[in-house]
Amino acid sequence: MAVVLDAAAHRLRVPLPEPVVASPSDPPVHHVRAALDLRLRALLAHEEGTRTGADIEDLHQMRVAVRRMRASLKAARPLLDATWADALRAELGWLGGALGPVRDLDVLLLRLRAEIEDLPGGERPAGYQLVAALGDEHATARAEMLAALDSPRYRALVERLADAVRLPLPTPSATQAQPELADLVRAEAGRLRKAVRRAGPDPEDAVLHALRIRGKRVRYTGELALAGLRGTRTGRTVKKLLAATAELQEVLGDHQDACVAEQRIRQLLDGLGELPPAEAVFVGGRVVERERARARRQRSLWWAAWERVDELIGKL
Repeated sequence: MAVVLDAAAHRLRVPLPEPVVASPSDPPVHHVRAALDLRLRALLAHEEGTRTGADIEDLHQMRVAVRRMRASLKAARPLLDATWADALRAELGWLGGALGPVRDLDVLLLRLRAEIEDLPGGERPAGYQLVAALGDEHATARAEMLAALDSPRYRALVERLADAVRLPLPTPSATQAQPELADLVRAEAGRLRKAVRRAGPDPEDAVLHALRIRGKRVRYTGELALAGLRGTRTGRTVKKLLAATAELQEVLGDHQDACVAEQRIRQLLDGLGELPPAEAVFVGGRVVERERARARRQRSLWWAAWERVDELIGKL
């Protein structure tokens, strides 16, 4: 992995310093710097694989690195110069937007192909007819993603990130009170708790998706803070909270994947015209019903998963 990282840094002509290490005694803002350094290295390590598409996991990990950097900048905003942090976060949002469509289609195609393989042999051709259009969409999205990775804007972003981890991060005025790492976790967890209370146990699908995103922010903020809380009671609670939030995310993620799959199958059927082949309609209906059943099952599980998270938030 180090060889791949070095190759990407060399191609972009971005020199990387030695990895940033943070200990519990370091100030909170140094932990933010270490987190950005770790994620920048992950981004570069998976860039070449993202470009080739040989293993879709590379794109997944590159996208996760972008998300974690954005989450770190958002959670640590009270520790940083807000204008600087917001500008860098916006550029990371642009990169995430370039990576996201391909990753989403990777997941959807894997899911639908598995569904079709599970159908009786005579029904599979109609199923593959449905997903053929997604292959064309995937090719277009990949071309746009590669154009973004070849752009001066991407190189400039990587240079900004490398500069950010090379030197101490820009911070607010020295007179402004600085929160502790544990405070950042408490604040993000509190926002999740308020959002769940507003939503109630049976919210709309879109609300469940939004709660999943908030859960990710709690996880990423907890990961940012964990090294600085090592050996403390709060650190042990945060570690348990990360595990519980990961379980909640898994339930909500499976629910969202099922909802998206159902929606896209319906769109694919609509794209076949006013008189689509009966076989395609039949197969599409079977797949839709399966995805709907999965979504109902995950919906029935999410509140119990949330209660485990909520209990640990109360102990922070």
